[in-house]
Amino acid sequence: MIQRFSLHGRTALITGGTRGIGLAIARGFLDAGAHVVISSRRQENVDEALRQLDADDSSLLGVAAHVGEPQDIEHLVDAAQESFGTVTILVNNAGTNPYFGPMIESDDRAWDKTMDVNLKGPYMLSRLVARRMIAAESGGSIINIASVAGLTASPLQGLYSVSKAGLIMLTRVMARELGRSQIRVNCICPGVIKTKLSEALWKDPQAEQHHASQKALGRVGETEELIGAALYFASDASSFTTGAVLQVDGGMVI
Repeated sequence: MIQRFSLHGRTALITGGTRGIGLAIARGFLDAGAHVVISSRRQENVDEALRQLDADDSSLLGVAAHVGEPQDIEHLVDAAQESFGTVTILVNNAGTNPYFGPMIESDDRAWDKTMDVNLKGPYMLSRLVARRMIAAESGGSIINIASVAGLTASPLQGLYSVSKAGLIMLTRVMARELGRSQIRVNCICPGVIKTKLSEALWKDPQAEQHHASQKALGRVGETEELIGAALYFASDASSFTTGAVLQVDGGMVI
């Protein structure tokens, strides 16, 4: 059974793969035998992540790309395919949360930036990768990293919540459309995880204690605790699973 979790010989593309959850998943996929392509908007972040993961690894590639820009997405997928062949695992992990406060006090710029990165980017990249999977008749797995904020109305994170709710529905629609091409599309909804994006929710000891108290397990999560869920969806272990939304939240929603 353990062989069903192997990613040997497969090509995985991970956006937002230079830190936090994305970097942890990249490390896990490399350990499972995959060729891994990580991307981030800034080249210096890509270079630092390559150093952390081992830049000499012939199974690893870093590409600077902005997931909200169509030309960057095309370049990213082309680079991955030229190095390792057709991308058969896509992890849409890049995300942003530029505004924290009531929706009625937000501005259009914050809305546009949130939706471009959290929803439009995964839509465009998934569409491009899926087209190439279909052309290669390779099948594959698309994994969207959403959030429990997409399942519940998160206080003062309305824009973020709406974008992640949209990503959950994008998962379900694409799963329905792509199933006959043997492309599975699933979604992971983390709770509060110790990442830079969520610092406001855990860096202060009082904030961490508050959010830990809302979870059945009584603590905030670590990035490494997302690897197992991603490996399950990426591998043959989930060969009969598509359109699923998996909460990795320490029991926050319940």
